[in-house]
Amino acid sequence: MTPPNTDKPLALYVHWPFCKKKCPYCDFNSHVRDDVDQKAWRDALLRELGYWRQRVQGEALSSIFFGGGTPSLMPPETVQAIIHEALRIWPASPDIEITLEANPTSVEAANFRVLREAGVNRVSLGVQSLNQASLAFLGREHSTDEALAAVALAREIFPRYSFDLIYALPGQTLDAWEAELRQALTYARGHLSLYQLTIEPNTAFHHQYHVGKSFALPQDDLAADLYALTQRIMGEAGMPSYEISNHAAPGQESRHNLSYWRSDSYLGIGPGAHGRVDMHGERFATHTRKSPERWLEQVQRMGHGLEEETLLTALERDEERVLMGLRLTQEGLDLTPLNAAVREPLLQRSIPYQTQGLLQQNGDRLFATASGQPVLNALIAALLRS
Repeated sequence: MTPPNTDKPLALYVHWPFCKKKCPYCDFNSHVRDDVDQKAWRDALLRELGYWRQRVQGEALSSIFFGGGTPSLMPPETVQAIIHEALRIWPASPDIEITLEANPTSVEAANFRVLREAGVNRVSLGVQSLNQASLAFLGREHSTDEALAAVALAREIFPRYSFDLIYALPGQTLDAWEAELRQALTYARGHLSLYQLTIEPNTAFHHQYHVGKSFALPQDDLAADLYALTQRIMGEAGMPSYEISNHAAPGQESRHNLSYWRSDSYLGIGPGAHGRVDMHGERFATHTRKSPERWLEQVQRMGHGLEEETLLTALERDEERVLMGLRLTQEGLDLTPLNAAVREPLLQRSIPYQTQGLLQQNGDRLFATASGQPVLNALIAALLRS
């Protein structure tokens, strides 16, 4: 047997598409269903996992991430079965990270101990706000007390945990956000994900914002000040950003998400899951069917839920490296894997932005500076123009 290549980590993403309700800001592949055949879904996820057994070999599994939807609604025995099967198929890195996203309701937090016994060693909690009025606006089902209780329980049970907060909300002031963020830091252990509210197409907020005009977001200047305040407070707390919206103490970064931003190989199973899979020296982009019912039917019939599997060209691979790598605020984009036909024009286009202090090159790394990070999307578009 060929020994696993620990220099080429493999990440596994498992998508659970079901939620109790659809949050108004959410554009993820999540669905509300009154009844879910748990055995059929467990069998299908295991079967799709097995489909990749013969196709992807020789790599060490560095992380497993259960996302959604609301994967904390999965029966713990399903979580355990998937972990067990994944570790049977692929050898695991000694420090494998196994994360599960969870809502901080008391009902879901009650499963934390059995999830830890099932093999989960990190949870990511969708707290979203420590302000009760903001939670109501965001359509969350938990209270601030439930959220803080769930975080405290996660601290007790799991070696590592994180939670999310959304800011730049309607009417939010700098003082209010600072107070909320400082409160959050008293509950954090090394990692926080902090997102400015964005209005995505095909969400309830999109209609309310653009058509109903029922709320307004902070003006650009205030949004920029909120971002700068966030960076300052988190830096002073020893948890600077390592990616645009993610902050961590050294060594506490999400290893799974780093796989995305470093353009490592990752498998995606479950409805609507994406993957970037290295096979036979080439990279393939994969995407499974989004509809839970259609995905389930296809897996039962064919053994997998793939809707698309596309061979990426060298140019597409490099463009993805740029798109993802520049999000890493401390590591930056590694220029060495890029083909010269992409690297040289990219560096040439970066010169005026380096002069403006928006980008910085340090050896074989290109970074967005503190001034460039808030306008990163525009910078990437300029660097990748054909």
